[in-house]
Amino acid sequence: MNKDLLPIEAIVKKLNLSEKYVERLGPYGAKLKLDLLTDAELPVRGKLVLVTATTPTVSGEGKTVTSIGLVQGLEKIGKKAIITSREPSLGPVFGMKGGAAGGGRSQVEPAEKINMHFHGDFHAITSAHNLLAALIDSHLFHGNPLDLDPHAITWPRALDMNDRALRHIVVSAASKRDGAHRHTGFVITAASEIMAVLTLADSREDLRLRLGRIVIGQTRSGKPVLAKDLNATGPMMALLSEAILPNLVQTTEGTPALVHCGPFANIAHGTSSVLSQQMGLRLADYVINETGFASDLGFEKYMDIVMPSSGIKPAAAVLVTTVQSVRNQGAGDLEAGFTNLKKHIAIVRGFNLPAIVAINRFPNDTGEELAFLEKYCEAQGAAFALSEAFTKGGAGAVALAEKVVSVIAANPGPALQTTYSASASSLEKITAVSQKVYGAASIELTPQAEEKLARFTEWGYGGLPVCIAKTQYSLTDDPKLMGAPTGWTLHITDVVLSAGAGFLVVISGAMMLMPGLPKASRALSIDVDASGEIIGM
Repeated sequence: MNKDLLPIEAIVKKLNLSEKYVERLGPYGAKLKLDLLTDAELPVRGKLVLVTATTPTVSGEGKTVTSIGLVQGLEKIGKKAIITSREPSLGPVFGMKGGAAGGGRSQVEPAEKINMHFHGDFHAITSAHNLLAALIDSHLFHGNPLDLDPHAITWPRALDMNDRALRHIVVSAASKRDGAHRHTGFVITAASEIMAVLTLADSREDLRLRLGRIVIGQTRSGKPVLAKDLNATGPMMALLSEAILPNLVQTTEGTPALVHCGPFANIAHGTSSVLSQQMGLRLADYVINETGFASDLGFEKYMDIVMPSSGIKPAAAVLVTTVQSVRNQGAGDLEAGFTNLKKHIAIVRGFNLPAIVAINRFPNDTGEELAFLEKYCEAQGAAFALSEAFTKGGAGAVALAEKVVSVIAANPGPALQTTYSASASSLEKITAVSQKVYGAASIELTPQAEEKLARFTEWGYGGLPVCIAKTQYSLTDDPKLMGAPTGWTLHITDVVLSAGAGFLVVISGAMMLMPGLPKASRALSIDVDASGEIIGM
């Protein structure tokens, strides 16, 4: 653990926050009470900056590090700033990618605790999810008065761990009641609809409504069954009573940080909670909010799902890129990879949002390569700055911070756009994202996807926005297809209804909602030393 951490009281003082809104959870962490959102003395005053990236490599491009460095850099130039970021899932922590609290001199702290368990939010979400699953099977066991079709139940179990063996299971194997030998499975907690619901809720009342709207399956006569039909809303609210409160911590340099919720961006909408962003906009002049993966995923979903739902309008976007990302997209050739960078700049501009390219410096980058990247950004008419937040902390992101401030000042009221209109049909929305954002020529649905889309439309959910689940390693649905391809077809294999979250999950390609551990997982390097400190994260 960083020995230079400030006590949480010092972070509260930096924000000029009244003690009545703070619930301490140890020396370095607290939860903030929702009452502060109704305090007339805390009006919305901040500018929201979204941080996204070009198509990443397997190890990531340092988007979290850059986000944390940027908020530290803003503080160094005298601005009151806060970062709103997601809570890490244990899946990546123990899997391939490792922890998600930043790195080097730009981390959210205490990093080890944030990466593991933190304030128990993920466990509360997992428990609420599995309570609903248990109530469903209990309902079947005790006579099934709602006449649920056991073979049409869509609510799985959840676990915050990469465990491929749980993707497909059979429950009630020894029972002779309704629902015996029912096939189901597990999703990772970050992919739970309850994670999405909690992330998008803007109040306890909204959370209650969203939980009640969750569709868990259908009756034998083909009618949807909701969580509220099982009287499940109240107990789930109780389990989530503390988890709904955003978590206040700090960065390596003592800059305030709100870390809350953690939906993935390749299979969900991929951003921190709306509540944490609303709080940040009342507590600081600049709010830095990371969106998951590249601009075709978390960023697009923010603009097309989160922004219309929450009413929060970003002021600018930082597009993180690296020499390794661009080179990888060019199959080893840096210049050939520029098509990918150009496409991501175009995606951000397509929403009419000012873009600043942050070139995140890696240790092996040469001056010539970095200058080549800068020259290309300049040729595209894009604002850019070199970021060295990993090695230098806030001092390494001062140039980026100054660029962000100047770009926002020069574009005070961007007329933001979405990819599609709310009144468009589901197929029109999917087509719009695939063509305008990904660069596809067309879409193709399997018979299963067509049937489910028709069913959800018949149930009254056809007007929901679409959350397309696809690989993060390519703009296409093929993880091996690099650059910025055109003329290809987006293949839709399935559609899942997330009525509580308020969107349709459109699954493209072979997306896994429960990942597996790699052969040499990160878990094997993590341990605890003699003093009880977690090491090897």
